[in-house]
Amino acid sequence: MISFKMKAMTVAMLIVFSIAFCATAQNRHHDAFNGLIVEANDNPIKKAKIYVSNPRNYTLSDKKGRFGLTDVNPGDTLTVIVKKKTYLIPVDGRRSAVIKIESESEPVVSEDEQLVQWGFGYVSRREYTGSSNYISGDELRKSGYHTILESLQGRVPGLNITGNGSMGGTMNANIRGTRSIYDSGTPIYILNDMIVPSFDGVHLNDVDYVEVLKDAGIYGGGGSNGAIIVYTKK
Repeated sequence: MISFKMKAMTVAMLIVFSIAFCATAQNRHHDAFNGLIVEANDNPIKKAKIYVSNPRNYTLSDKKGRFGLTDVNPGDTLTVIVKKKTYLIPVDGRRSAVIKIESESEPVVSEDEQLVQWGFGYVSRREYTGSSNYISGDELRKSGYHTILESLQGRVPGLNITGNGSMGGTMNANIRGTRSIYDSGTPIYILNDMIVPSFDGVHLNDVDYVEVLKDAGIYGGGGSNGAIIVYTKK
């Protein structure tokens, strides 16, 4: 039969272990993860989009190619979007990453102690909020419309939706106004990080959230008119 003293010692050891584990997890949770994204010739890549697991919580590389994140664990995978290409970069225990993007081959990744030493120097924000609007799928479904573009009407400042999708017509979007007689001003449409011609066939019930960017330069020249980005639940 286990004595009261042994039970007390066991409980005490469990408490100490729990405190130590939580402290370790907390320290790791709040560590800064700094990175640098460059081309094959070492020229910096600016406005690359980087996130870990939640596309809502991302950062952009600055004009020198530098970026900073928090909440990056050793077994995580970085999603890096450069123009129209998406790269998956395993953290693989690193505390920093120099990512060299080459045209046809896989990115070359290395760790840099200097970046580690910078700590939170490059972590200006964990969640990017500049010139963007997030609308949840639940909010869009309350609109009473059946198409994504129609349901966005009146929810994003400066976003103009024309046409009637409910009647089978063509829907058009404009975020930044018509700036040229040769350019319709139509934003690019992105579905789960893939550029698509339209959102036809995407059921509103499957939408997790929508992000509207007025400046979508991270997706190349086609993003000069902004972007409407849809993420589905699946």
